[in-house]
Amino acid sequence: MKREQNRTIMGKRVAFLTLGCKVNSYETEGMRELFLKAGAVEVDFEEEADIYIVNTCAVTNIADRKSRQMLHRARKRGNGALVVAAGCYAQAAGERLGEQDGVDLVIGNNRKAEIVELTEHALEQRETETYRALLDIAKERRFEELPIETVTEHTRAYIKIEDGCNQFCSYCIIPYVRGRVRSRALSEVLAEIKRLAAEGYREVVLTGIHLSSYGLDRKKDAGEETASEFDATLAEKETADETVLPLLVLLKEAQKVEGIERIRLGSLEPRIMTEAFVKELALLSKICPHFHLSLQSGCDATLKRMNRKYTTAEYKEAVERLRRYFTKPAITTDVIVGFPGETEEEFAETMRFVKETAFSQIHIFKYSRRAGTAADKLEAQIPEPVKAERAETLAELEKELEYNYRKQFGGVTEPVLFEEKVTVDGAEYMVGHTTRYIKAAVPASGNFAPQPNETALVRLSDAVIKDAVAAEVFV
Repeated sequence: MKREQNRTIMGKRVAFLTLGCKVNSYETEGMRELFLKAGAVEVDFEEEADIYIVNTCAVTNIADRKSRQMLHRARKRGNGALVVAAGCYAQAAGERLGEQDGVDLVIGNNRKAEIVELTEHALEQRETETYRALLDIAKERRFEELPIETVTEHTRAYIKIEDGCNQFCSYCIIPYVRGRVRSRALSEVLAEIKRLAAEGYREVVLTGIHLSSYGLDRKKDAGEETASEFDATLAEKETADETVLPLLVLLKEAQKVEGIERIRLGSLEPRIMTEAFVKELALLSKICPHFHLSLQSGCDATLKRMNRKYTTAEYKEAVERLRRYFTKPAITTDVIVGFPGETEEEFAETMRFVKETAFSQIHIFKYSRRAGTAADKLEAQIPEPVKAERAETLAELEKELEYNYRKQFGGVTEPVLFEEKVTVDGAEYMVGHTTRYIKAAVPASGNFAPQPNETALVRLSDAVIKDAVAAEVFV
């Protein structure tokens, strides 16, 4: 849907709200730029606007409920405003979302690049009924470009390089709302990194729905090339060794971009951490020694029911490789508690595995039953109070592990990329993160006080200021 001008949008007040993951945040930034280029004026979501856009999430039942709540809030706040539901919950709910939900326009995944034109159409046709822009996402093979020139964070920029997932874990609805793996062209990724570097960004975070599958969709499948729009540049840069992953090729090219100091990776599968991959990764000086490897359970029986395609032994090997090639890397993970059939013994196995692995941080989720997934049909669904108790038990262990990891760096000098000034108990501090994503705080006054988007060597301590490690600039 194309229009020569955006007369309907010009001067309109538009407000955005993002729910869910970093991919959603990236896509909201892309939609925001499209509206601003069309002449719209951005206002805060809590203010009165002409257009409210909620980029929804569907990863859990709680995310569904939050999405509905925010759509209703937008309807109540905006006197006659157009309410737009975009993203994963919009894709999942589809035809069920309508005027009764306070929604005027429903935009599914892989249609966000058209949001300005779709919004114009909805503004013109809103006298009739809810307008829906939904694709059969399972058949989509095109990566939707939403290039970003500036981001709201001033030091760290997230870059979406992949969409979709082919894994079909038994608990997950994401493959049904995001579709199959679709990779962004290498040339487009590098062009965005270079633009952001020119804008002064020091760190980029590569993200996607299933980042480990980046570029694999362009490989031949059953003798036929997939329809992914993946440029030939990547193929030219690959070696004759077919085991070389496209993600590694991209990282080697990103390493060459001047101005970028750090390259951080989003969530990865443990199976990608082969000896060859980790060895090559360790040669790239800009790669942050911070790796988020999804675990979900430390029990093999539970992993099998989850349709996770690795064992705890394979996971442990991946972690050991990272620790062999990187110095004290931060290994973070996700764990789901209360998966159907998870016995007390199975949960105890997860607790033992988590403790032995010594993660630096764990994101804990209570299993959320999702209609349409294989796990929804499993027997022995776990009661909510049991899920909550297990989540609390694991959270206590997580605190201990995080403390143990951070205390290794007491008295150690580390580079910190500073981000912002905060006030704690009346005192001002500059806060930022190390390459291992340890948050550090130094006094914001004095001759050596760092500025936002400045990297400085600091000496970390054992003390804590709110949620950050107390530190001092090393001079």
